[in-house]
Amino acid sequence: MISFEIPEMILNQSQMTKMVAEQAMRPYSRELDEHEHERPEAFVNMTWPFAQQMMKSSLRSIEKKVNGNGSNGTNGSNGHSKPKGPDFSILGFIMMVEQMSWGDTGQYLCLPHPMLGGSAVQAAGTPEQQLRFLKKFTEGDPKWGAMAITEPGAGSDNSSMRTTAVLDPDTNEWILNGEKIFITNGKLALEESDGLCVVWATIDPTAGRAGIKSFVVEGNTPGVSIAKQEHKLGIRASDTVSLHFDNVRLPFDNMLGTLDAKQKSATKGFKGAMKTFDASRPAVAASAVGIARAALEFTRDKLAEEGIVLDYTKPRHELTAVERDLMEMEARHKGAWLLTLRAVGMMAHGESNRLAASMCKFRAGEAVTWITQKSVELLGPMGYSREWLAEKWMRDAKINDIYEGTKQINQLIIARSILGYSRRELK
Repeated sequence: MISFEIPEMILNQSQMTKMVAEQAMRPYSRELDEHEHERPEAFVNMTWPFAQQMMKSSLRSIEKKVNGNGSNGTNGSNGHSKPKGPDFSILGFIMMVEQMSWGDTGQYLCLPHPMLGGSAVQAAGTPEQQLRFLKKFTEGDPKWGAMAITEPGAGSDNSSMRTTAVLDPDTNEWILNGEKIFITNGKLALEESDGLCVVWATIDPTAGRAGIKSFVVEGNTPGVSIAKQEHKLGIRASDTVSLHFDNVRLPFDNMLGTLDAKQKSATKGFKGAMKTFDASRPAVAASAVGIARAALEFTRDKLAEEGIVLDYTKPRHELTAVERDLMEMEARHKGAWLLTLRAVGMMAHGESNRLAASMCKFRAGEAVTWITQKSVELLGPMGYSREWLAEKWMRDAKINDIYEGTKQINQLIIARSILGYSRRELK
């Protein structure tokens, strides 16, 4: 029998996250929005122990790989691994993202956790590297992770990346030089904690995407500096910075992937970045869905106070314009969430989810932008005022259409996958 029930453990975790969102996030949402770059101390202190437990749970399966116990369960008598079933921790994380983004997406992005940096380490690193770099997130003071891939001249077209990593033959160290922009949690990860940032750089500028590799830069590494701290339209509680790398020296095995001592290379480069996006895009979609739900619920409640309550038994032509808009908001919200759960379900079962990840990210980004704008419209002047959070949700929403691949880039990925075209054939 196929079950669509969410496991009780995940439901309990979701209830705890809901309490955090209601009590430690939403009440401070406006204050933190108006005092950009102030760290949400209460949220960080409350969630750090929880984040540590999440990482400990995630690292147990990695430890099994390192110790040779396999990643898919115990071996049978024929030497093959027995499947252990879906990884529900992925579903738990996605539901946590949705709940926290309902509370306040800017604060959620300040969650002390490896975040995108951790996704990149898990996508491109060996099990040994994953343990080495992620274990620090289970101990000590709060720490953050970040990922740096975008450059002033290389946004969606990463083949034009100019940040370089050159191997010093005398010390067997990588020397990193260049600049990265629009890095979420870059300051928290590298300047304010012993965190990490995964930096994508080229070891051969003439090789295009084939020359791109990923490197782990740890907190307080000499040569790394904050070039600029962005002032943003939304998600203002989170820090977004530009990073400058000036002859940053990294150990040889800080390049992620299976290392080849002769070729001084790694098995995973640009493909590792793309695999990172396959994991992170459903999380971005879940965040968008959380913002959309906040706007939808608030709008529905305010309209109900004015006597406007949806009657789902009426045919569409008998509904008022406001009722039709509200029903459309609900439909777009639910459709985006179902697409997100589909992408997450594929991840949980160990299946490739590239198409599903781009589909949910595209649809959720489009849906949250439309839903939050419609919320402000339906609420009238009060929706546009700063007295209510509706205008803030509209500002927070737009980034979901942009980061982790713009809507246009994800449309290209979807079209190529469905039609069977290559990158050269469909641009």
